[in-house]
Amino acid sequence: MKLLTLILVSFTVRISQLNVTSQSQSDKIIGIYYTPKKDGKVQIYKENGKYYGKTIEADNPRKDIKNPNPNLRDSPIIGLIFLRDFVFKEGEYIDGSIYDPDNGKTYDCKMWLEGENLKARGYIGINLLGRTEEFKKVK
Repeated sequence: MKLLTLILVSFTVRISQLNVTSQSQSDKIIGIYYTPKKDGKVQIYKENGKYYGKTIEADNPRKDIKNPNPNLRDSPIIGLIFLRDFVFKEGEYIDGSIYDPDNGKTYDCKMWLEGENLKARGYIGINLLGRTEEFKKVK
């Protein structure tokens, strides 16, 4: 009986360690990054188990004039949540979307870290038709 108890306690501790390791691995994305054009900064954060990104600084703050919703065209780019609903799975952030305020379009997206920098690939339909951008981590 003592051996069974010891095995169960060991197993429970190991599972807890795996969960903490997995969680801390997934949260490495959280932070501040420069935009791909280096004309602003974005913040990646976690809310309700999913990852999001919003613009927090821009060299040329402007309105979201290309938004397909006419009611949102007066909204500022600062504060705009343009990365939505990403989940972490097997080293990637998947099942999310990216909004491009330059053309007002939203694309399927996946993201991953390369070193400290974030890569985001927006695409239409299948992952073959798309574009990858790099967001450099702010030191």
